[in-house]
Amino acid sequence: MKATHKGRGAQRNVHNRFFELNHELRNDFLNYCNIEGEDVENKNTQYLEVFPKSIVNKINSPDVGMNYSLNPYQGCEHGCVYCYARNSHEFWGYSAGLDFERRILIKKEAPILLEKFIKKKSWNAHTIVLSGNTDCYQPAERKYEITRRCLEVFLKYKHPVGIITKNAFILRDLDILTELQKDNLIAVHMSVTSLSEKIRRVLEPRTATIKKRLETIKILSDYGVPVNVMMAPIIPSINSHEILALAKAVSEAGALTMGHTIVRLNGAIGLIFYDWIKKTMPDRADKVMRQIEACHGGNLNDSRFGTRMHGEGKIAEQIHNLIKLGKRKYFPNRKMPTLNTTLHRQFKDGQMTLF
Repeated sequence: MKATHKGRGAQRNVHNRFFELNHELRNDFLNYCNIEGEDVENKNTQYLEVFPKSIVNKINSPDVGMNYSLNPYQGCEHGCVYCYARNSHEFWGYSAGLDFERRILIKKEAPILLEKFIKKKSWNAHTIVLSGNTDCYQPAERKYEITRRCLEVFLKYKHPVGIITKNAFILRDLDILTELQKDNLIAVHMSVTSLSEKIRRVLEPRTATIKKRLETIKILSDYGVPVNVMMAPIIPSINSHEILALAKAVSEAGALTMGHTIVRLNGAIGLIFYDWIKKTMPDRADKVMRQIEACHGGNLNDSRFGTRMHGEGKIAEQIHNLIKLGKRKYFPNRKMPTLNTTLHRQFKDGQMTLF
């Protein structure tokens, strides 16, 4: 079987859990077109502007490796079928499936809100991560440049910032990144999940190619920008056999460290992933689903802090052992720097002396 929506990760929309089962959305014109046999589905990506009152999010989960995040966009056109952020689209009244990839919410005021936030007298600098939920360098960034304007704010106020992305488009902002690096204010976390373009095209259909990502790691590293690689997620029988080869490739490209998570299919993602794998990899679908369950105590997801990201059981243990071996073999005596939080405080204190 082939995917019915070429170039998309999810192959269907799923029910929004915040709607009652008998909730009905009506559009009489589209219903009429449907009756007449016309294709009424809008397959193009829609950019919808939203107006949040705040932009920096406090992260209370103890196992995600960050304390504050900022998401310029909600929804993500990259279309990674496993993405945990899909569930958040339901809060906006959309589906975690195709809607997540087709209806992108744009926060044009993000740089203004960020500047207002970090100028607060009560704010003591902590690293703020772009994005933490959806990719800040997804295709919408080419048009709206919100991420670049946020980076300009971080540079202006000497504030530390982290970036999580799987898009080579980050190199557009190399000028700002190198300026931030001069004061140890930047860390980049590049997601690389496979060395196979065949796997990448169906798993992460609108992301940068693997070759481009490795080139991006090398260029950033050559300019002194520290890069950590996230093998996230590791999916049994899809990319779990590539761990050592991936570790070698990203190490040779210049990455300082690597981390990983094991896939967990929380919320609506379980149905989306199962529908996807039955259409794209029917020969191994049941095997993969059983092995994912084996990593989470017989379920597709484990919500317990500390175990949900890395799983448990024999398969998870095998993955952990390969990760440890890869780190020991390809990343000896390397580590990511601790970002500088003192300059922003000095900047604010210096400004105050003017009064």
